[in-house]
Amino acid sequence: MRQLVILVFSIGYIVLSGVSCKGDASVQEHSGFPDPVPNDSVTTMTESDNEPDRVIWQKPDMILDLLGNLSDKVVADIGAGTGFFTFRLLQHAGKVIAVDIDKVPLDRMSQLSRKLDTAISNKLEIKLAKPNDPELKPASVDVIFMSNTYMYIQNRVPYLKNLIQYLKPHARILIIDYKKKSIPFGPPIEERVDLGTVEEELMKAGYKIIKSDDVSLDYQYIVLAER
Repeated sequence: MRQLVILVFSIGYIVLSGVSCKGDASVQEHSGFPDPVPNDSVTTMTESDNEPDRVIWQKPDMILDLLGNLSDKVVADIGAGTGFFTFRLLQHAGKVIAVDIDKVPLDRMSQLSRKLDTAISNKLEIKLAKPNDPELKPASVDVIFMSNTYMYIQNRVPYLKNLIQYLKPHARILIIDYKKKSIPFGPPIEERVDLGTVEEELMKAGYKIIKSDDVSLDYQYIVLAER
């Protein structure tokens, strides 16, 4: 009987521990590492069990449609993390530069990219950057893509101005980030940047707002601007 009680207690502890670990998971870009997937599952390369609903609430296909035909374009995914959007962009863009200041998720992305067909993986460049500068090649980028990243940039207007040197004429920048209101998850509300501030900072840095959308996504806004 004593052995049975100990066994039941042990099983209960393990189950509760598993629930607790999942409950603490974050939905931010650097929230965790995806499990290995088959070579042809590009769109699920970074679907991990700690963000199972992200495809639903962030609508990545709808977001990428805003960028139009990317087949001959170079896209820099700044704050790429483990590649939630990077691997999706690879299906459409001529080249994708995955930029992050954290080596750990980039290393994981590199591991995952080995599962891709060579034709796809050859379009990917992984770049560890400085916090204040992605250090891209001058006039080399058609689209700057930022998801769940803008709020973490220090000195945002100078950062945006600095990006211009890396952009081709009429290049675009797409920013997706959390609304500054009560939502079920996301970073602390005081850390978020509201939509109006993003628009203002883009214009101060010399960009023209093309589209500003606070409706399509329940928890995030979308801003598309042009150099």
